[in-house]
Amino acid sequence: MENLMEKIVSLAKRRGFIFPSSEIYGGFGSCYDFGPLGVEMKNNIKKSWWKEMTGNHENIVGLDAAILMSPQVWQASGHLTAGFADELVECKKCHHRFRKDFLKENKCSDCGGELTEPKKFNLMMKTFVGSLEDEAVTTYLRAETCQGIYLNFLNVLNSMRLKIPFGIAQIGKAFRNEITPGNFIYRTREFEQMEMQWFCHPKEADKFFDYWKKERMQWYLNLGIKKENLRMVEVSAKERAHYAKRQVDIEYRFPFGWHEIEGVHNRGDWDLSNHSKYSGKNLKYEDYYPYIIETSVGADRSFLTFLVAAFHEVKGGRTKTTEAKKEVEVLLKLHRELAPVKVAVLPLIKNKPELVKKAKEVYQMLKPYFTCQYDELGSIGRRYRRQDEIGTLWTITTDFDTLKYDTVTVRNRDTMSQERVKISDLVKVIDKKLRE
Repeated sequence: MENLMEKIVSLAKRRGFIFPSSEIYGGFGSCYDFGPLGVEMKNNIKKSWWKEMTGNHENIVGLDAAILMSPQVWQASGHLTAGFADELVECKKCHHRFRKDFLKENKCSDCGGELTEPKKFNLMMKTFVGSLEDEAVTTYLRAETCQGIYLNFLNVLNSMRLKIPFGIAQIGKAFRNEITPGNFIYRTREFEQMEMQWFCHPKEADKFFDYWKKERMQWYLNLGIKKENLRMVEVSAKERAHYAKRQVDIEYRFPFGWHEIEGVHNRGDWDLSNHSKYSGKNLKYEDYYPYIIETSVGADRSFLTFLVAAFHEVKGGRTKTTEAKKEVEVLLKLHRELAPVKVAVLPLIKNKPELVKKAKEVYQMLKPYFTCQYDELGSIGRRYRRQDEIGTLWTITTDFDTLKYDTVTVRNRDTMSQERVKISDLVKVIDKKLRE
């Protein structure tokens, strides 16, 4: 377990999932770029969440609010006044800085030096709007996506002719000047949130809180996360967010311990009442402020969760047909909805022009329907291993029987079972497999 994260980070870079940001300049702390496979997988995660929220539930609509908002928003939300800050301590010897709550002892975890007294450190990232900084308006990159939803509560309510209860879903970037980011993409300064705000009558808030915490847990289970690696933690009044009347964290058992991947909050009427007070606009529904049940999940943390859960090492190897057998082969058992590549097309051998030509024809035929790769480099066994490493669901091989019967071999990633399928039936067969 201790070196599992190292293996995952290595795989992520080697196979084009995640790269360090600004790497040619030495990197930029706790920022990452999602590569060709990473962006496909992350889009699949977001697509699954969006479908779950807006497709599988009634009365939930979407929104894409601006990242930059009036600085008054952050006064009203409490981010500038109500403790949206961490306690920062600095080592007097090595001058490294830490979040106080991350330290197990009252000394530097790097050198053992003495620490300064804690100081409050606001996490908002400041920026300027205007042509000259000294004449500009100071504002902030949003620290969470939900505030844009609250600002548009009336706009959505009126334009979509909705009635309580209803939800608004949004996916977007957020920014926090974290003191101690780390654990790869688990805690970063730039990240993507998938949030849904459910507006309901105060008397129904407890009912909907219980409903949404069960629904959100089920989403992870449906996408292949093992039940024993998930847990719900009720957060005490002392530890929960200042706005929360109740808070449950969904945690996953990472190689570095149990950590939160999603929060379900009963935010009460904190948000709408405060924005009413600061803006002067009446954000009541009929004669009351709706309570808000929030489900808030990080797309990046979900990505890491699914990557860790899918990572398997097979001792002794799986691909017996290759001459270059490995002692350990990697298999990424991603759920079919999340796998970045659904189908890979491989000619059995690349020095047979007729097999290569047929394989490329099959690839071009499938490409409009599925995320595909074409690969002809190396032995067939090596190519199978490469596709297993990135979680490709099915590999399709053109061989000499293909030239005779117009059929191909379809190999299942998890079982390695193979079946012959007519080329003319491929689209229909794969589509059916994806829906099973």
